[in-house]
Amino acid sequence: MNLFRFCSGLKVLGYFMILLVAGVVAVSYHAVVVSTWWPIFIESGHRAYSALALLIIVVFHFLLIMLLWSYLITVFTDPGSVPEHFRRELGDNLEAGNSNDQGGFGSLGYCPKCRNVKPPRCHHCSVCQRCVLKMDHHCVWIVNCVGARNYKFFLLFLFYTFLETMLDIVVLLPSFIKFFGQAIKHSSSPGNLASLVLAFVLNLAFVLSLLCFVVMHISLLSSNTTSVEVHEKNGEVRWKYDLGKKKNFEQVFGKKKVFWLLPLYSKDDLDNMTSLHGLEFPTRSDIDP
Repeated sequence: MNLFRFCSGLKVLGYFMILLVAGVVAVSYHAVVVSTWWPIFIESGHRAYSALALLIIVVFHFLLIMLLWSYLITVFTDPGSVPEHFRRELGDNLEAGNSNDQGGFGSLGYCPKCRNVKPPRCHHCSVCQRCVLKMDHHCVWIVNCVGARNYKFFLLFLFYTFLETMLDIVVLLPSFIKFFGQAIKHSSSPGNLASLVLAFVLNLAFVLSLLCFVVMHISLLSSNTTSVEVHEKNGEVRWKYDLGKKKNFEQVFGKKKVFWLLPLYSKDDLDNMTSLHGLEFPTRSDIDP
C-alpha cells in the first residue's frame, strides 16, 4: 500500500482553507472598516481624527488588494512542471531506469514515480503527484505547490498578509481594550462586539504564526535555499546556489526594482533570467573565479 496516495486528501482540505481565508478577510473587514473606522470617519467632528480614520481605511484597502492579488496569483500560477523535451532528450536511457539512473543523469535527477528526468532543484510532490520545478513545499492554504514560478507571489502573499494582520491588531486594539466595559454596560450591539473580538483574536493568531514563516523564508531567500533543500545541504559551508544576498534576491524577485512588490515579472526578466523558469540555475562555480 502506498501511503503517499492519502496525501491527495490534502487537496480537499485546501479548499476549506480558501474558505477560511475568505472568512477571516470578511470578519476583519467588518470589524475594522464597517464597525470601527468608517463610523468614526463620517461621524467624528474632529478633523484630525477623521483624517486618521480615512488614512487607516485607505491603507487597509491597499494592503487587502495586494494581499488578495498575490494570493490569487499564487493559487492559479503553475509552480512549474518538467518539460517534455527533458524526456525526449534522454530517449531510451530513461526507459532503462536502472539504479544508476535514479541517482541522476549527470547534473539531472530521475524520478521513479514519474519515470522522468528532473532538472536541478526539482522534487516530486506526493500531493500533486508530479515533479515540481524548484519545489519549496506543498501549501494547503493555496491548494498548490510553491515552486519556481510562484515562489515570489507566495512570499508577497506572506508579506502583505503579515502587514494587514499587524494593521488590524493595531487599529482594533483600542476597541478591544474597551470591549469588557462595553459588554458589561451593553453599550454596543452583540454582533459588533463578537466581530471585534473574533477579528482581533484571529489576526493575533495569524500574525504570530506568520512572523515565524516570514523570518524562515527571509533566511531561505538570503541563502537561495528552498525548504526541501535545507535537508540536502549536508552541512556544506557554503551552498552551491548561494550567490550572495543581492543575487539570491534577484533569483526570485527579478532585477527590475519596480516589480519587486508586485506579483508580476517584467518581460526582460522573464526573457533573460533562466532561474525564473525553474530549469537552469547559476552556481557559485559559474561566478567565482
